[in-house]
Order: sequence, then structure tokens, then C-alpha cells
Amino acid sequence: MRDLFAIFLRLLRANSWAMARGWALSLTVLVMGAALLGLSGWFIVAAAAAGLIGMGSVFDVFRPSAMVRFLALGRAAGRYGERLLTHDATLRGLEALRADVLRGYLGAGYRTMTRIRGAQALNRLTADVDALDGVSLRLFLPVMAALGTHALVYLVLHWLLGGMIAAWIGLGYTLGGALILIWAARTSARVARAREEAAQSFRTGLIDMIRARRDLAVYGRLAGQAVQVQAAQDLHDGFSQRQDAAERRVGLTLNLLLQLVAAGALGLGIATVNAGGFAPSYAALGFFAALGLAETIAPLRRLAPDLGRMRMAATRVRGHLPGPEAPASPAVTPPRSAQLTVSHLSLCRPDTAQPIIEDLSFDLGPGQWLAVTGASGRGKSTLLLALAGLMPFDGEIRLGQIPIATLDEASLRERVAYLPQRSALMAGTLRENLCLGDDRITDADLDAVIDACALREVIRLRGGLDMVIGPRGEGLSGGEARRVTLARLLLRRPDLLLLDEPTEGLDDATALHVLREIRAILPQSAILSASHKHVEVEISDRVIIL
Repeated sequence: MRDLFAIFLRLLRANSWAMARGWALSLTVLVMGAALLGLSGWFIVAAAAAGLIGMGSVFDVFRPSAMVRFLALGRAAGRYGERLLTHDATLRGLEALRADVLRGYLGAGYRTMTRIRGAQALNRLTADVDALDGVSLRLFLPVMAALGTHALVYLVLHWLLGGMIAAWIGLGYTLGGALILIWAARTSARVARAREEAAQSFRTGLIDMIRARRDLAVYGRLAGQAVQVQAAQDLHDGFSQRQDAAERRVGLTLNLLLQLVAAGALGLGIATVNAGGFAPSYAALGFFAALGLAETIAPLRRLAPDLGRMRMAATRVRGHLPGPEAPASPAVTPPRSAQLTVSHLSLCRPDTAQPIIEDLSFDLGPGQWLAVTGASGRGKSTLLLALAGLMPFDGEIRLGQIPIATLDEASLRERVAYLPQRSALMAGTLRENLCLGDDRITDADLDAVIDACALREVIRLRGGLDMVIGPRGEGLSGGEARRVTLARLLLRRPDLLLLDEPTEGLDDATALHVLREIRAILPQSAILSASHKHVEVEISDRVIIL
């Protein structure tokens, strides 16, 4: 419940005023509903009793009937306003929650981001967040409105009918409703968890099948993947039927609770009338008020089976939310420098305390190229991640006189550019991938990096810069995608350029051309490359062997 409450607070902060007004209207609607049935029951019995004793001609029917009309119309209008306010506030809160989840993904460490699958991230942003609409609409707001309603009705009934009938109705609904909710949540939690896992498996499998349909078809696995996706859907349907059955059992139990509370209120009222405690019409008031209060526990029918799903979604979503932001400090732009200084640097393997690099120190000045070599697994890529500010380290890394750990994200990315082993391209035109929304890049800038990365002929044969590439660079070979990613980095003119096997997939002649052009375009930048190929080592000024 802690995760659910934390999510509710986030939804509440997104539009607290609208949520508070919606809760107030919900409370008003429930109170009006109980008052409407209670007053109607009293009015009918009192009017009948007045007719039986010959007082019908003097019995005041106008004020009670006017109050009945007022309560009926006011309840309808209040319900409309409550739905409008709470749903609008909830949707705005879910919008802000999605942005927070996405911000959490973007702020995660490099290793975490590389482990996130696209289908799983999409599930978190869509299915899990959608499941949380019931946190406010079916859990906290209805429960708080129900408790407020029972408190008010208890006071009124205690004043009119005495403490016994008021306590029977209030405790009967609150304790009975709480026990039913706990019972239903426990019995349906396993089914809800299994149903949600099957839904996640179906969505992930379907998205993966759509993205990899060509490779699956080539290897003859498309039909098998479709069978697996259909099996996940069938499993989900089976658990959905079991959850529907659980919802019907909750509905039956709630109906029995209603009958018990109403019958008890009627019995206590009749006993009090026989004892001369009050008129028969007041016994009807208590009975019909009990019927009207059934509306306060009606949301439990849908809430109980969904509570397990909401708890799972809240736990997963909360795990990806960013922490509280530190107070903004005055904006200070540090001076730029291409001088890299590494002092006593030590790095450990991810998720372990085993050191992979210990007490490494070196300097790299403007215009210099340093190649880092060594066998696979010696820490070349890990070193580049640390220099790019994407991995924790012990020691000191300075750019100029400034430790990179003190640079904000925008300043760090403006000064340091990193080319990982895996090229990162998106669906869209080649121009969009190169510019990434930077409208300061001119056609002359694009021409320079296109020639430098030996992409001119590739672009000419495929329709120019407006050629469309698919997700993750579909339509380009591995070497072409690599050069497009490199060209995008060169457009930024960084002070420090970090390259992880930059010419992988290129022949020696093309690789040599690209490496020479990098030096020509960035004559004053410090360049550090993790290298396996001899051509990358030969063009460098210095070599460090790990």
C-alpha cells in the first residue's frame, strides 16, 4: 500500500485543487443519496400514517416533496461535476506520471539504460501507468468519501434515531466493507498478478515479433513466435475469466452485506417503535438510509479484483521514478577546454567490487589522439564510459581545471561526445538523425561531415538527406550506420571526442579516410579511442595498453 499511496500523492500534486473539489462533490453525492432514500422512506410512511388516522388533509407534503426533488437533482448534478473534476485531475496526473517515468529512464545510468528493452519500457509508460488510474478513481477518493459520508450520516442518525441504529449501520458497512476488501484482495491477488504477467508477456512478445519480423521470417521462426504470442493471449484470457468470477463473488458478498445491514436497521427500528422510542416513520428513515449508504461500498466490487494489478503497477512504476531534484544553483558557464587530465583512476566491473582498472593516470592535450588497446574485457569501453560521465569511478577526471563530476548534464554533453559500440539511430529521415532537432546546423556543416565520413555516395544513391531510415537504422548497413552516428557527433564540435572502435565494419582504406577527416574537422579537440584495428592505432599520437 505504500507504493499505491506514493502514486496517489503524485497524482494529487498534479492537480490538487481539482482533486479536492472532486472529493468534496463525491462526498456531497453520497450524503445526498443517503438523505434522498431516507427522506423518501420517511415521507411515504409518514404520509400513509397521516391518511390512516385522518390527518391527510393537514399533512405537509410540499416541503418534503420539494426536498426530495432538490436532493435528486442535486445528486445528479453533483455526480456529473465529480466525474468531470476527478477524471480530468486523474488524466492530468497520469500525464505528469508518464513524463516522470520517462525522465527516470533518461536519467538512469548507462548500464541500466542498455538493459532496458523497448517493449518493457513501452509497457511501463502505457499499460502500467494506465492501470494506476484506479488509484484515485476507485481507491483513495471513494474510500475517503465513503468514510466522510458514514461519519456525517452517523451523527445525523444518532441525533434522530439513537446510537444503536446509527452504530449498526456505520460499523456494519465500514467493518464489513473492510473485511470484504481484504478478503477479496488476498484471494484475487495471485490471479491479478498472473493476469498482468500474461498481459506483459503478450505485449512484449507482440512488439518483439513486429520489430524482428524480417529476421524471424528469414530463420523460419515467425510462425513459432506467433504461436507463443497467441499462447500468452490465451493465458491472459483464462486469468481474465477467473478475475471476472472473483468480481462476481465480491458483488454477491457486498449484496449480502447490504441485506444484513438493512435488515438489522429495520429490525432495530421496529423494536424501538414497539418500545415507544419513536414514530414508525423514523424506522423507515433508518432502513432507507441504510439502503442509500450501499452506494458507498459499491466501488469495492471493481476495486478488489484490480487491487493486485494496481499494486504491481505502482511498485514497477515507482521503481523507475526519478528522485527529488536538487535546488537549482545559479547558472555558471565554466570555461571550455580540451585538456583532459586523469589522476589515479580506478574502475570496477558493473554490479561487482572487482576492480577492472586500478590507479590509471594520463594527460591528453588539445589536438592529441590517444589510442587505448588491450584484450577484450580489459576495460577499454568501461574507461570511455567513465570519461563520458556515465559510470561511477574513484580518482579524478578533469576537463581543463573542472572535474567532470561537477559539470551539469547539459554542459558535460556540450563538451564531451561519446560514440559507443552500438549505433543509436531512430526512425526518420537521415537529416533528422544527423541534426537531432538542432536548427543551427547548416547544409554546409552537413556537407563537411558527410564527406568526412565517406557517406556522399551512399546518400546520393538513396535519395539524399531526406531518405527515410527505419528504427535502429534499418535500411543501412552496420558500417553505414556507424558512420552516420559518427557524423552526428562531429557536427557538435566537442572538446573531447570518445570513440569506441570507430571504424568497426569498415575496410582499411575507408577507415583511414574517416580517421584523417576526424582530425581535420576537429584539429583542437582531444580524441581518445578504444581500438582493436591497427589503422586506428597507427593514426594516434600515443597508445596505452590495458
